[in-house]
Amino acid sequence: MEGRGRAWRLAAVAAALVVAADQALKQLVVDSIARGESRDVFFGIDITYVRNEGVAFGALGDGGLLVLALTGGALLMLTLYFAFNARRPWLWLPAGAIAGGALGNLADRAREGSVIDYVDPVLWPAFNLADAAIVIGILALLYVVEGKQ
Repeated sequence: MEGRGRAWRLAAVAAALVVAADQALKQLVVDSIARGESRDVFFGIDITYVRNEGVAFGALGDGGLLVLALTGGALLMLTLYFAFNARRPWLWLPAGAIAGGALGNLADRAREGSVIDYVDPVLWPAFNLADAAIVIGILALLYVVEGKQ
């Protein structure tokens, strides 16, 4: 049973770290840049303060409760999968990253009514640390689930 408890603790720590870093970076952007303003930080990548009311790439922009329901459903499915497979090596890390990213964006929705995005690469919609944690977490989840342990 200790392995399961340790996995839950590690997943919670990973999620908390993602949420804390995500919220801190978003607050830094809000305090430093006017909405809609851009700053060039690296060739092809700007920091631009924008708001996203939808999900990925602004889809479901007027979704409101639908967006919350989809996010809640995804978190529930992730939690259930983790509950039944918590002993799988390294599963705690992608589960924590995905949960932390989702919770970071949900915190924005609850507080602001939209998600704060700021990383703005050329030819790609703006995103934030929470979005990156979700995408990387999903890729890592696939790797861990499909891996030979």
